[in-house]
Amino acid sequence: MKPRQRLCKTAVARYPNFMPSSRRTFLRTSAGALAAATLPGGLTAHVSAPEQDPSEDLPALHAASKTSFALNLEMWLGGQAFEDRIRQAAALGYKYFEFWPWRNKDLQAIQMAMAETGMKPTQFTAWGFVPGMNDPQNHSAFVKEVQASCEFAKQIDCPMMTIVGGNDQPGMTQPQMHDHIITGLKLAAPIAEEYGVMMILEAMNIRRDHKGHCLYGSPPAIRICQEVNSPMVKINWDLYHMQISEGDLCGHLREGIEQIGYLQVADHPGRQEPGTGEVNFARVLREAWELGYRKPVGAECSPSENPQASTRRLLHACTW
Repeated sequence: MKPRQRLCKTAVARYPNFMPSSRRTFLRTSAGALAAATLPGGLTAHVSAPEQDPSEDLPALHAASKTSFALNLEMWLGGQAFEDRIRQAAALGYKYFEFWPWRNKDLQAIQMAMAETGMKPTQFTAWGFVPGMNDPQNHSAFVKEVQASCEFAKQIDCPMMTIVGGNDQPGMTQPQMHDHIITGLKLAAPIAEEYGVMMILEAMNIRRDHKGHCLYGSPPAIRICQEVNSPMVKINWDLYHMQISEGDLCGHLREGIEQIGYLQVADHPGRQEPGTGEVNFARVLREAWELGYRKPVGAECSPSENPQASTRRLLHACTW
């Protein structure tokens, strides 16, 4: 008797339900279980993406998810007018959208597309990387831009706007730059409070995407918002950046929930939709839900396939 035959015979005797199979069959039937295996810290062992049914009804998938998603129209649906992206996002079943700068957008066209589709904005970028808000010389311009951005936000009924701290300033330490961010936010906070538009400060990552940026990870972002102490100054908690900077996504969510204004998702590596990388977003978003987060979550990620397939993957990966 050959060794493999002896092994199979022994296995059948010990485990009556054992059925010998080839290595190829074993790997094929095991892939789904391995793909769903979770690791500590909100990670998941992705072996292969689940097969998708192209006939799946996207609105039904959206409805099955406790989390609503705001599609980032800068990273999705390129190659068409911005207002048409709003319409396309609605056709994909989304109810919310987000975007980056507002100054190059056609306000009336946005309002018309929103009226046609019922789509609502969650946030846009009011102040970017440069000039840095972490330099006090830029605070006057920053305050003026917050005022203008709040006026725009009210015209499209947008509740939040992202504020970026800025890249490293020559001759300044990181604590000094963070203190300047606090000062700038305190100057602008009364304006945000008057308009009822939340400024959400985004912490980046410097390992992969934003080397040279002065603010990364949750502890300094939490400290800054605590120091500013305004209900209209919170954190744009991008789980993609936080995964790269610090990991332990659920643990840090618990520690920072009081200062979280908004959540965004993108998988890592690749910054594509959830379900393409290492993060167990169903587990992480369930944690956020249990902590009381009920706002939409921004899908600030690049689609790995066509918009329909990537939307299906996002929803499957984030539904629990």
